[in-house]
Amino acid sequence: MSDATRRDFIKSVSVGAASLAVTHSVAAAADAMPVVPPVFATGLQPKALDFDPARLNGISEKLMRSHWENNYGGAVKTLNAVNKQLATALSDKDSAPWAYNDLKREHLIRTGSVVFHELYFGNLGGDGKADATLRSELGTNFGSFDVWEAEFRKIGAGLGGGSGWVVLGYNLHTQAIENYWLADHAHGPAATMPLLVMDMYEHAYHMDYGAAAAEYIDAFFQNIRWDVVGHRLTSARGSNSARKFA
Repeated sequence: MSDATRRDFIKSVSVGAASLAVTHSVAAAADAMPVVPPVFATGLQPKALDFDPARLNGISEKLMRSHWENNYGGAVKTLNAVNKQLATALSDKDSAPWAYNDLKREHLIRTGSVVFHELYFGNLGGDGKADATLRSELGTNFGSFDVWEAEFRKIGAGLGGGSGWVVLGYNLHTQAIENYWLADHAHGPAATMPLLVMDMYEHAYHMDYGAAAAEYIDAFFQNIRWDVVGHRLTSARGSNSARKFA
């Protein structure tokens, strides 16, 4: 082999080796990049109000828009941020389990806030008048519609000045329709589909009523969309089919 041929051969081998090294580096980098599962989505967007907040009875547009934008909207933004941190921490082999669980706690709280706020806004914008079917349903479970309402209101009054939610729910396991007390966003009744949700955090009423939580509860009842409550009950029972949830 001539010197020129030898030089060409060595050059081609060197170029090929360099090319192969670059290819391996790119592949290794691609393998190292974490694949973000859909469960850690960071593109969640606030759900628009489906009623005119200026037309609510006893709840001001200013309060409702502030509630939607700052409290609910803030929960959506924070949930996106938490999901991003979860995806990063999960791909980090050195991430401590206790530190990961701190993020999961935040994930639980922010998810609850987003879901309960969307259900709350979703059952507002009505005339507050339950139809005969729903009055009968609640009457069957509580003895009378008035007894149901009295308990729902009493739970809300007990949460006044603090935080929490009042939820009328359909329990997929017991098949009971019951009122539930929730201390915060992280506490929800087991196997229960919410039918009617009332926000009792002070941000839901303080701008309009100050510490007068009972007056806010009155206003809430005047704006319930009972058609939404009925639809939720039908959907919950449909998901339960003909047997108890187990």
